[in-house]
Amino acid sequence: MGRSQLVNRLAVQVGSLQKAKSILISRGDMKKDGTLTEKGQKRNEMTAEERAIDRASKKSKRSKSEYTYNPITNRATLK
Repeated sequence: MGRSQLVNRLAVQVGSLQKAKSILISRGDMKKDGTLTEKGQKRNEMTAEERAIDRASKKSKRSKSEYTYNPITNRATLK
C-alpha cells in the first residue's frame, strides 16, 4: 500500500478497522471523529517504506539515509 493508506494498512496489520482507528487515536494521529490530525496527515502522506525509515531513524537518532527498507517485515535496518 502506498500513500494515503495509513488507516487501511494498519487495519490489515491489526485485523480490524475499529482497532486501527483506536490505535491511531491513542497515538494522536486521528481525532475521535475519525479525521486525521496534522501529524496523522503527514504520516498518511508517507509510504510504508517512508514510515518505517522514519520510525527507525527517530528511535536511533540516525540519518534516514542510513537505512534500508524490507517490505516483507515492514522494517528499516541500517545499511
